Amino acid sequence: MSESRMPILRAAAAAALSFAIGLSAVLWAGPASRSVFPGAALSASQAAAAGSRTPAAGKLPRTADGKPNLQGIWQAHNRAAYDLENHDATQGVLAGRTVVEGGRIPYQPWAAAKRVENFAKRQMADPLEQCYLPGVPRIMYMDFPFHIFQTREQIAVLFEWSQAYRLIYTNATKPPEGIDFWMGDSRGHWDSDTLVVSVTNHNDKTWFDMAGNFHSDALHLIERYTMTDADTIRYQVTIEDPKVFTRPWTIAMPLHRQNDMDRVLEYQCNAEAEEASGAFPRDPLTWYSKPGATK
Repeated sequence: MSESRMPILRAAAAAALSFAIGLSAVLWAGPASRSVFPGAALSASQAAAAGSRTPAAGKLPRTADGKPNLQGIWQAHNRAAYDLENHDATQGVLAGRTVVEGGRIPYQPWAAAKRVENFAKRQMADPLEQCYLPGVPRIMYMDFPFHIFQTREQIAVLFEWSQAYRLIYTNATKPPEGIDFWMGDSRGHWDSDTLVVSVTNHNDKTWFDMAGNFHSDALHLIERYTMTDADTIRYQVTIEDPKVFTRPWTIAMPLHRQNDMDRVLEYQCNAEAEEASGAFPRDPLTWYSKPGATK
């Protein structure tokens, strides 16, 4: 990245921070290579066991109108970002259990072959390696926390990763026609104490994980956010894409409140990658060289 682009990055980061600060001012009152493991694959409900308890409705934090108060900093603690399915450890990849109900993603034959091709070329083909937006649901279980802000009209999610954000509109409006988005378009409503979000208008340029699991522009997600206690959200996503999969399928996992954080920090993907590659001079105030390296 040239030095001339630095003001643009700083402006983008400042805009994201300004968005979060402005929204917080109107917050409601309220409390704050693939392998199969031996044995049967875990179901999504088993994978999300830590977040699958029946909520004690009277003990949940709530907004002024009685809705569960999702506000705060959250993060998934699992291995789904590497691969949604069962996978062994490899260099730079921790072994993990599937979060897919039934264990396997139901690809059409041509798509299963494409997924194998993606895996073989993942170091260059993964859109995240180019710092493109991760898309939904991938950004929800990456190894970065996110901050939820909640109002009557919309719920905003600000991510530590590149200060990306998504808006979940809860005002009964419909998505625009003929426009696709890297993060999709999110429209939500409350079903009792569960926030149900329909995510449409995706492009076909994002993956579900580092293993090459992918989708088309026909992707449709139904997310469900259910608080099981004050510090846990059960996050469940039903995934439909008739161009790629033989049937809808579901993933599930708990999201954990980060009680030791009072704000999300900063990770700018492009800036970090380009500074590390020497694309622009290193700033001694932000660059931390390896021990013994020449500055």
